[in-house]
Amino acid sequence: ARGFSLPLQRPADCGDARYFDISRLACGPCGAHQRQSAGGSSCVCQPGYRMVSSNGGSSVICEKCPENMSGVTQDGWNCITCPKGLTSEGKCKCLNNEILVERSIDGILLNEALCMHCNGSEQSFSASDASGNRCVRCEQTFINVSKSCDCSSPNILTGGLCFSASDSLPPKGVATVRFGQLGITLTSAWFLKNLQSSASACWLYSNLTACQALGNMCVMNMNSLSSSSTDACGLFQYIYVNTARLGIVHSIAFWRHNLPWLYYGDQPGLASQVLEANNFPTIFSFKGTDKDVKLQFIAASFDAAGNFLKWQNLEGGILQLCPDTQTKLSAAYAFGTTYQQSCKISVSKILLDFANPIFYDLFLEYNGDNGQQYLWAVPVLNLNLQYSEMFVNQGSNMNNWLLTRRFFLVDTLSGKENDLGKLPRVIRIASKITISIRLVSHTQRGTIYPPLLTIAYTDVLVQNPETQSVMVSFSVSYEMNQSEAQIQTDITLGVLGGLAVLWSLLKTAGWKRRTGSSIIDLQTVLKFLLFYAGDLANVFFVITVGTGIYWLVFFKAQQFVSVLLPLPSQEEDFVTYIACAFSLKALQFLQLLVSQLTIDIFFIDWERPKGKVLKAVEGEGVIKSAAAPVSIWRTYFIANEWNEIQTVRKINPLFQVLAVLFFLEVVGFSNLALMDSSSSLTRGSESYIAPWSRILRFGVSAALWLAIAFLQIIFFSVFYERFVEDKISQFVDLCCMSNISVFLLSHSCFGYYIHGRSVHGHADTNMEEMNINLKREAENLCSQRGLLPNTDGQTFQISISRKMRLHYDRIHETLTRKRGPARLLDSSANTFEQSTRAYNTMNKFLSSFIDHVHKEMDYIVKDKLLLERILGMEFMEPIEKSIFYNDEGHSFSDVLYYGNETTLLIFDVLFFSIVDLASQSFVLAAILTYLQQEIFRFIRNTLGQKNLASKTLVDERFLI
Repeated sequence: ARGFSLPLQRPADCGDARYFDISRLACGPCGAHQRQSAGGSSCVCQPGYRMVSSNGGSSVICEKCPENMSGVTQDGWNCITCPKGLTSEGKCKCLNNEILVERSIDGILLNEALCMHCNGSEQSFSASDASGNRCVRCEQTFINVSKSCDCSSPNILTGGLCFSASDSLPPKGVATVRFGQLGITLTSAWFLKNLQSSASACWLYSNLTACQALGNMCVMNMNSLSSSSTDACGLFQYIYVNTARLGIVHSIAFWRHNLPWLYYGDQPGLASQVLEANNFPTIFSFKGTDKDVKLQFIAASFDAAGNFLKWQNLEGGILQLCPDTQTKLSAAYAFGTTYQQSCKISVSKILLDFANPIFYDLFLEYNGDNGQQYLWAVPVLNLNLQYSEMFVNQGSNMNNWLLTRRFFLVDTLSGKENDLGKLPRVIRIASKITISIRLVSHTQRGTIYPPLLTIAYTDVLVQNPETQSVMVSFSVSYEMNQSEAQIQTDITLGVLGGLAVLWSLLKTAGWKRRTGSSIIDLQTVLKFLLFYAGDLANVFFVITVGTGIYWLVFFKAQQFVSVLLPLPSQEEDFVTYIACAFSLKALQFLQLLVSQLTIDIFFIDWERPKGKVLKAVEGEGVIKSAAAPVSIWRTYFIANEWNEIQTVRKINPLFQVLAVLFFLEVVGFSNLALMDSSSSLTRGSESYIAPWSRILRFGVSAALWLAIAFLQIIFFSVFYERFVEDKISQFVDLCCMSNISVFLLSHSCFGYYIHGRSVHGHADTNMEEMNINLKREAENLCSQRGLLPNTDGQTFQISISRKMRLHYDRIHETLTRKRGPARLLDSSANTFEQSTRAYNTMNKFLSSFIDHVHKEMDYIVKDKLLLERILGMEFMEPIEKSIFYNDEGHSFSDVLYYGNETTLLIFDVLFFSIVDLASQSFVLAAILTYLQQEIFRFIRNTLGQKNLASKTLVDERFLI
């Protein structure tokens, strides 16, 4: 395990006697009679001392000036007499509007400084400055090599520096830059001017600025590692390999003295050691005021020439090319807040704002045990890196990553071919920057691995800057190893899926018993698959809801971080589970709808005629007495009531949708689905809004939907049905008062029976007699309503014998034959009369069946076993006699919406979630969910009404 930690030191921390070493990013001691320069990155002689030699940094030798020449020239190299006094720096001073002249016009040093324009006539080591109005000493390499300011052959002039032909110089550099995305290789004017001189000065003199400039050129060339090239990176590697004697910095093997730290090394597997071998030595939390709720990123910045600029805090937005408010920028570094920002920037603005590239070395700041501030180097994964042969086709395996250190945001310099004043031909832009924070596995105290900066550059061929633009993005992502959670999910899915198979087999066996079939045919297999689809949908639903609520609770409620949200790419399995749950539940819902629309139902009218009436017989001219007709209006009334309760639910769908939408959008529960650590329901208008987490979004919406539905069901069951209206129980009471029973068959040999035989004998009576009957029943002056004597049981589950079913079907055929082809109808009989006879026959048969008239088709009444109730199946087969099972829960509602609330509720939740995950809009999801509820309710009512009219011979015109 290697550590990559170093103390944080700034130029201001070094004091007067030390300088800031830009190579080591640390303070170094100045020599004797020296002090820190004004810039802080080198040493200068103290007042009264002149420089004898200087190679930058601390490579300075000073010598005391004689007493009669106590002043020092402005360049610090010579002693001089100052007639008008000295400044605090020991330099000569002049009065206002006077120009200090220390040398003649030819550069000869005066014994005594003059306060006038510089002039002179003698040859010296001087040359005019860039402005041409001062005589200054020429560059030191000229003096060292030629003892003059002329770098004539055979000396080598490069980059404004003069080198001797006898010096052991680095290989000849190739001043080209490769823009791989465009397939262009350019000869860079910047490289042509500075590459060889920077490499030579770094190699010969260990000049700090030159070494930094060489490193920057290597970074501009995308850290190319081609072993056969002598480009900027090839020269850097040449110097790096051949300066091992200089030692390393801060005990980091990859950081050579005097050189910038560019690479972590190219050994396979090194990246995983860098990123995972050591934990970052700070505990992070979501809550509290401690500074460890924020990531303290800091960057050392350099210009292209290699000069150290300053330390910069990332909260200032230095990595974000998109404009934004400071409040939103600071949110990027709040621990646990996933940050995403993207925008389109015009090339003209980039050229204006980033004329000079700036290079960054990124660190994460933390406090040591001794109170000292330390820095942890943040590795960089450059996706544009030009790999050596070892790293070709490396894939995404972390062990093969080649990590680097230095990076830039915009390079408008290397793409200039000739005149540096013209527009560059190509610019390179950091179009995608991602800071990845990874949580240590099984941590309970917010421990992370070292962060990783991933950067991708886009090469832009500059043609029309005003119309060209580039899409850029910056993001901070948080991740943890989700493999354990995935394994647990897979195990849960496997176990519950296996139980679902067993449960579906039991349901299929129960269905086979209820259909009276004993053979396993294709229909049985299809029915098993339908049962399994519904049960597997429940398994997926339980897993997804549990997962969503788990992440919602444990991520948002934690203080010291132990879990982080899955990344969007890691949510794909979760979304797949939701899609599977919805698809399977939709299949179950449609199967439920079809089964409810095809039930057999008949209303048994127990009313008997009251007396006889005289009736003329047509064609015979005689009058005979006949039984008084029984009113059909009671049957029509019961049919209408049945039609109305077909889609009654235990919740109010409109209230459900509006309540969920209210809590999500108005109260602000939707804010809990943001990928940040805040558990607040409100967000300020100026605050940063993190991206949505699909897992949290599903968890919040599903939990709210289920909670509101649960409260509705409790209210409906405990208060509304008890004190206001219970439509199901009222329907049973109404049947009894109407003297009509309901015979239902949901399967071939299974169904439900509602005993509605009036205890008063007649229900077709006037108001006075009806009130008297109700009063007698209230005072217990009549028998009880139950099917059995002295019982109140009016609802039953019935399991009928095959003989009973065959007899029922023979009668029922005449009810449905009128809808067959005309050639099959009995032309001698009127269809209406035929149906009427069939109705009377069915009514007589079923009423006599209930009265135990048919001994060969009798039935018994018994209670269901507890296990039978739990499994939803019957153990006894009705071979000789049918079986009526006492039912205390009005289970006939299983053929209505009312008895299938769980299936409907889960389908609604999944439909809402699928629409929301696809559209990222709770409002649209709520609207579409309500629309589908109304559409299916309309279908259920309309087709259910047609089935009711078909099976009971109640004219559809009377069903309103």
